[in-house]
Amino acid sequence: MRLVTLLALLPALAFADSVNVSLTNKAMKGKGSPAVHIEILEPIAGFRLSLARDGGKPQEWKGGGKPGTVRNIELPQPDGVSKWSGELVVNLPNGTTGSMPLEFETELVGPLAITIDKEKDVDVEGRKLRFTLNQPVDKVHLKVQVESGAFLVDDDIQFNGEPAGTKLEVTWPESKSKVLKIDLRAFTKSGVYNGVELTPWRLDIPHEEVNFASGKWDVLPEEAGKLDASFKQVADAMAKVGQYVPLKLFIAGHTDTVGANASNRTLSLNRAKAIGAYFRKKGVRIPIYFEGFGEEALLVSTKDETDEPKNRRAEYILAIDDPTTKNAPFAPNWQRL
Repeated sequence: MRLVTLLALLPALAFADSVNVSLTNKAMKGKGSPAVHIEILEPIAGFRLSLARDGGKPQEWKGGGKPGTVRNIELPQPDGVSKWSGELVVNLPNGTTGSMPLEFETELVGPLAITIDKEKDVDVEGRKLRFTLNQPVDKVHLKVQVESGAFLVDDDIQFNGEPAGTKLEVTWPESKSKVLKIDLRAFTKSGVYNGVELTPWRLDIPHEEVNFASGKWDVLPEEAGKLDASFKQVADAMAKVGQYVPLKLFIAGHTDTVGANASNRTLSLNRAKAIGAYFRKKGVRIPIYFEGFGEEALLVSTKDETDEPKNRRAEYILAIDDPTTKNAPFAPNWQRL
């Protein structure tokens, strides 16, 4: 908050010795308001403050008090900068009055909001991030970390006070390593700041599909070698990246269109859980989540009751945030093992 003595900005007036007028011209929303402070120095019969905000209808406040009294008049205004104009009229004990013209600006600073559409604004392959703010921007600090642990950028990026709602963009240098984490911290000229951390890193483990007995979900002994090979890839990735971010393993099960939709959903869920349980038994200590999509997210589009081996599959996904699955008509309800 900034306190300005208005009398210092105005011509000396006849009643200047009777009152002292000052201004809190900036306030944080939720922690106060811009305000005019009228300190009564000598006896007066009262005062009337009349102010119009941004050329609107004048608002009036009346008051008085003994010498030593300070009247704090909070100014109602929306977020942002407002311009006020009007006058202060003081009634003196001898029946005379004096007036002081007033003209000043105030600012109510609300919280800074950063808006990012993760599907449209986070372009990892294009090495750029788009975002909008609800206040004019002064600068941002961008940190981009890759899976090797190195930072591609860790620096301030200056802007030119672009208006609220402007689509802004930051970029980073090319790297052979995958982007692990993006940290964006935005600052306004008012000194307000906010930040967001994005973790777009995801690793889909390539693997040979496990074959199950019809209608069953027990991992057969002859199929265990396939999961052992996948476990090694999971362990290698955990050792490489897990020291920088908290990883999770997600198992998504899928079926073809043979059979009832509901039973396929249950079958795929149980098979995903069985694969996750195998990885846990092998020594995966990070959180493991599973979900079954049944025939709801086909890799190869087919008619109902079509035996399609490519649709009988599972996905092994290492990620930091909950991943999405292509073609799924519903948001996954990942269950923790």
